[in-house]
Amino acid sequence: MGMAMSFMGLGGGMPSAQMLNFVMGTVYKQFIEKDISNFEEFHIAILDIFNTFNAALPGKHYDAPPHKEIEAVFKQWQKTPEADRKKLLIEFLKKNVKLSKVDGTTMIAGIVTPPVAMATKRAGENVPQLKMIKAIPDVVFVPWQLCWCSFLLRSPEGFSWGK
Repeated sequence: MGMAMSFMGLGGGMPSAQMLNFVMGTVYKQFIEKDISNFEEFHIAILDIFNTFNAALPGKHYDAPPHKEIEAVFKQWQKTPEADRKKLLIEFLKKNVKLSKVDGTTMIAGIVTPPVAMATKRAGENVPQLKMIKAIPDVVFVPWQLCWCSFLLRSPEGFSWGK
């Protein structure tokens, strides 16, 4: 009901600027409550913010910024007076909170791997040397093949048969 009301403009929810200020204020409060005295603690606090975003918003995943960018903001953070640190953090988060994008290779592998794994398992069950493959349940075999394929796609060298 609430979703339908908001689509019609009758929900009476907070405007986006007010909601953004509320969220950023809450995030900053969570951030400030931590005792940050060195870069490692700052980095953990930033990662905790992104972890909170990812846990609170189901179905969406936000990528954390690169280590070098966090390090650059920490150097600015140290030089910035207490009063301006909230503005610095909010600007950093506005610039770096980006939805994670799934590349085409991962998407194709996720769609193609399960049927190929099942076909491979069925074919392997008929080979005398691979009869033991029948002992592995499909519920274990298919996700294992998907993880293996994902690992090969994400490895720095990519998939290669040797050099």
